[in-house]
Amino acid sequence: MGVFVTASGLAAVRWAEDYHLFVLGALAFGAAFLGRMARRRRWSNWVELHITGMGTSYVLLLTAFYVDNGKNLPLWRELPPLVYWLVPAVVGIPLIVRALLWHPLARAPQPPSPS
Repeated sequence: MGVFVTASGLAAVRWAEDYHLFVLGALAFGAAFLGRMARRRRWSNWVELHITGMGTSYVLLLTAFYVDNGKNLPLWRELPPLVYWLVPAVVGIPLIVRALLWHPLARAPQPPSPS
């Protein structure tokens, strides 16, 4: 929630240039909230939802960081701006899929959740 509040504040100060920080922050907050709620309430398939929500949140936060700061970072400043948007997803999505396929809790059969 702290990162979402910070991203919202930064976006509000310069909305025309930084509205994407608000959008990415809101999406990251929503994904993390979903992952946390799945874990806390033990929804059916909670492990998969938790891994996906938390991983997606992290990818979105990294995207926001690189979109906002990439032009000032060594090596990154040499790359076209589209790369700032794509690299976190290109790296993060395969890692999320790997966790979904190989993490012991994701592979184990889940007991039915209490309703």
